Amino acid sequence: MADQSEWETKAANLLKAELKRKGVTYAQLAELIGDKEVNIRNKLSRGKFSAAYLMQCADAIGLKELRL
Repeated sequence: MADQSEWETKAANLLKAELKRKGVTYAQLAELIGDKEVNIRNKLSRGKFSAAYLMQCADAIGLKELRL
């Protein structure tokens, strides 16, 4: 089974891929969710964010389905 850091990497890569698919930049996402671009960059580079944050980002970019 994957350890914690592997899961964090998978979660970050999943969100990055969906942003790319939707053509949304970190700056645009920051505006959509009311955060700062630097905070988003840090969260995604570390993979340290909650499931609620993932859902907030997914909703903001109009993502209705998430395939694991």
